[in-house]
Amino acid sequence: MDESQSAAVARLLLQREVEEWLFHEAELLDERRFAAWLELLAEDVRYWMPLRRNVRAGEQAAREATREQRDIAWFDEGKETLRKRVQQIETGIHWAEEPLSRLCHLVTNVQILADDGAELRVKSRFLLYRNRLQEETDILVGKREDTLRRVAGGLLLARRAITLDQNVLLAKNLTFFL
Repeated sequence: MDESQSAAVARLLLQREVEEWLFHEAELLDERRFAAWLELLAEDVRYWMPLRRNVRAGEQAAREATREQRDIAWFDEGKETLRKRVQQIETGIHWAEEPLSRLCHLVTNVQILADDGAELRVKSRFLLYRNRLQEETDILVGKREDTLRRVAGGLLLARRAITLDQNVLLAKNLTFFL
């Protein structure tokens, strides 16, 4: 096998590793295995979802999404806040999760944007379906830009920026993770 073939095989293996990591994460969230999910997060993780606005054509890049660390966001959390959200959900008395939601995360269009040897920048699309009670159904669609950090034994999520493809959140709450 020549050098270009070896590089192509390495890229395919890396792509598969990243996809498997994202699919595993989705399965953990669907199965409500939050303790295992938290183990996939770096201690310094940043989990952020800006609000989106309807803006005039030509203004999307500058004004469509709220600015990181400057404007309000749907959430802007670290690992400790995520841990507390999980603890609250797992009490069994969280009003928005009693009875529990049924979730299905679909992840697709996985692209590796950059690899510096220590961290990977990854972009993907998602669809989250949630059903609760008899008539409560939410569908959220969007994209994520993740930074996955290489550590002994695998990858950890160091950063996630989530962009919804809607500007008005129709879900009654944000008790789920994307």
